[in-house]
Amino acid sequence: MTVSSSSSTSPPVQIENDLHCALTGRRLRPDEAYWAPPLITTGELIATIWQTLITNPSNLSQILMAEPNNVPYAPEARQELARRRSTEQAKLLGMLLLAAAILIIPIVLMLG
Repeated sequence: MTVSSSSSTSPPVQIENDLHCALTGRRLRPDEAYWAPPLITTGELIATIWQTLITNPSNLSQILMAEPNNVPYAPEARQELARRRSTEQAKLLGMLLLAAAILIIPIVLMLG
């Protein structure tokens, strides 16, 4: 059995009969699946950027700007998914602020 699912921003995706929650691994029925972009951790993001910079730098914009395909989640996993996304966003923000501080502090000290 093939079911068609669509999002307001992405075209319909053909899904097979065997769906599993991307977060918990629980088997899902197509009518109960909650579709959302995959959870990308800060470590995965940094590793992907680093590997792409080393192997194929011209492909970096494609990797960073491409919209990922939605994956199924169990409805009861929404709160956990939101919590994990918030945690990953906070980690990424912290790392960006740390990198900015490492670059800016020596410049300020040299000028002062």
